Amino acid sequence: MNYLSAENLTKSYGDRTLFRDLTFGLSRGDKVAIVGANGSGKTTLLSILAGAMPPDAGLVSLRKDITVGYLDQQPDLNDALTVMEVVLAGESAQLDAVRAYEHALAHDDHAALERAMVDMEKLEAWDYESQIRQILGELGIQDVNQPVSSLSGGQRKRVALARVLIQNPDLLILDEPTNHLDLEAIEYLENFLNTNNGTLLMVSHDRYFLDRVCNQIAELDNGQLFTYKGNYAYFLEKKDEREMAAASELAKDRNTFRRELEWMRRQPKARGTKAQYRIDAFEDLKEKTSGKRNDGDLDLNLRMARLGSKILEVENLSKRFGDKVLLDHFTYTFKRPDRVGLIGKNGMGKTTLMNMLTGQLRPDSGKITTGGTVKFGYYTQAELDMPENQRVIDVVQDVAEVMKLANGDTITATQLLSRFLFDRSKQYDYVSKLSGGEKRRLQLLLVLVQNPNFLILDEPTNDLDITTLNVLEDFLLNFPGCVLIVTHDRYFMDRLVEHVFVLEGEGKVRDFPGNYTDYREWRDSQPKRNADRGVTTASARAASSVSAAKNQTSASGVSPAGNAAKKKLSFKEIREYETLEKEIESLEQRKTEIVGLLNTGGHHEQLTAWAREIDQIDQSIAQKSDRWLELAEYI
Repeated sequence: MNYLSAENLTKSYGDRTLFRDLTFGLSRGDKVAIVGANGSGKTTLLSILAGAMPPDAGLVSLRKDITVGYLDQQPDLNDALTVMEVVLAGESAQLDAVRAYEHALAHDDHAALERAMVDMEKLEAWDYESQIRQILGELGIQDVNQPVSSLSGGQRKRVALARVLIQNPDLLILDEPTNHLDLEAIEYLENFLNTNNGTLLMVSHDRYFLDRVCNQIAELDNGQLFTYKGNYAYFLEKKDEREMAAASELAKDRNTFRRELEWMRRQPKARGTKAQYRIDAFEDLKEKTSGKRNDGDLDLNLRMARLGSKILEVENLSKRFGDKVLLDHFTYTFKRPDRVGLIGKNGMGKTTLMNMLTGQLRPDSGKITTGGTVKFGYYTQAELDMPENQRVIDVVQDVAEVMKLANGDTITATQLLSRFLFDRSKQYDYVSKLSGGEKRRLQLLLVLVQNPNFLILDEPTNDLDITTLNVLEDFLLNFPGCVLIVTHDRYFMDRLVEHVFVLEGEGKVRDFPGNYTDYREWRDSQPKRNADRGVTTASARAASSVSAAKNQTSASGVSPAGNAAKKKLSFKEIREYETLEKEIESLEQRKTEIVGLLNTGGHHEQLTAWAREIDQIDQSIAQKSDRWLELAEYI
């Protein structure tokens, strides 16, 4: 069943054509990701397919009987509303019922309340608000009553994502859905999309996410769309085959072009004396060979300032904001070449720690000692403050006119921009004309051009295309200084870091030996009751032991998690487990009774009391179910 069809789409900005006569189709059950280089037009294409932007030419057709949910890269939310009000502002029959119910309650409309309750029961919408809270909580939004105006850019994106997911549309169109999510939220979204039977179209650069969620990859390259049936790993294999075939064809075309060019030069200048068909063929061949381009390689072979033996010592570092403790006596001595990943849920203090290490924020207590040769390069989530009316070349020249490479050679700002894949015409574009990914690449250049030897990278993968990510990874693998990384890109972190700082809450930090996947495997092997405890010296030693055991047993295929002793419940816990089963059953029976009473009607005050009791029962069932599941792991 065809859900979406696009025929002969064309879109240009000024004298730059993003794509011409592009055709695309989407069928029910497809999960398609659009990938491509920064500035290739992915977001523009997605906006056109979602109906948010008109094409210059061509037609987009949607099946009439389907619902569509669209997540923009920069969602527009009403600042006058609360988080819950924004999410309820979506479109679905259940949301309509919830809104009608809330409106009737607020206005003491007895007749409307009775009708709303009937609709709530018919559409099974009584649990809808708790579902909304669950999705928001999984995405890192706990306070559903806070005003949208108080949210950060990342929080606004997560609220917009929750609004789209709760609608459960037939077709989901998502632009960079994993940006601004922490690692656990990404894994939740990954599982949500994998278990959802809907159809998905998205733009993403998260390679693990692409590999695990998508069954098709569409690459937008030089104005053309190449579609591959399979996941991201399959796409890489087939793309390589396509590029090899294209390179061979280009070599043949260029040989032919050279022969035809020689023929054109030998012939008389009067066009009438030459075979017109051959002239036309020559012009076509000229356009074909000049139109083909090599993306080139992003060259990051820049010089690094010398790093001495003393680098960075952190002793008993503490920081809190109000009642929230972010760091509590954190101690660590950085060595060369440390490669550390920093992980934790949003709001745990990752950015706060980085700001303190770089001197942008003072700790409440503790000491940070920085070596005399240390030169920080701090790449932040916030875009650099670059004047939109300034040209790209001028932005770089304001920082450095010339730059030294690792081999001692000197290059100009123009040459440096070329190495960062800004061609000559792009260098003289205004900053306002750059795509989000191009701005991030320019920001990365401005950090590296200062010759840092201690890189602190806060979400460096946001908006960067996959080609740039691969080259950045290779650069960091060979970077001789220290690296501290915060990223939601699990592939990026797994490839680069050697140990991770896990911010676990209440100021506790676990120093775990291994990358992110190592930590997740270890954490999943632990009893749930202990998984969220804070760091102690004993737990740090336990983490080291698990990592060592993992290395020792990997050859034999034995998992250390499989050898972990299973915790036994105490007699008291067994009794609690049995009691919880009965309590949950009793609560569910009471809820059924109240729903029956609601359907019979009654006085307004009584109806309101019953509705509130249902809310209380739902909360109690959720709490008791969580505890029951926790105990059930050890039965």
